[in-house]
Amino acid sequence: MVDHVLALAETWTAWDGRPVPAGDRLYTPHKAIRRVADHMVDHLAEMEARLVGEETQPDHWHASATTTEADLAPFTAADLDEAHSRLTRLARIWANRLDTLTPDELDRSAGTGWTFRQLAFHLAESAYYADSVGDLGPRRDGHVSARPGSHA
Repeated sequence: MVDHVLALAETWTAWDGRPVPAGDRLYTPHKAIRRVADHMVDHLAEMEARLVGEETQPDHWHASATTTEADLAPFTAADLDEAHSRLTRLARIWANRLDTLTPDELDRSAGTGWTFRQLAFHLAESAYYADSVGDLGPRRDGHVSARPGSHA
């Protein structure tokens, strides 16, 4: 999932600054990266709490319902570099943690809620946020790819 998100993000320095509608929400490059990272952190915190027998903390993020001023900022090469660092590190933390669990622990996970295996597969759905922004890179004919949801 992270590789897919980052491959799309490689094209986002061409973003024109207009939020992209997807369903009843708006997405931007920064918002997509924020949502992917937040989703990974949220479920990682859930898994870690359950593993040590603590109650999970409910998140109070506004998730994708809110588009912040920071979400509307241009997406630069420096932002892309930061996204690579942030998301690849989070993916490594997830992989390291999952690798320490036995198949039984993955499928009969401590606490209540989805199994840890189900959580990991659920995280793959975070690609939705990046897919909502889409591929904004040039096409082979030199034109910029159509915005998601457009008919260009």
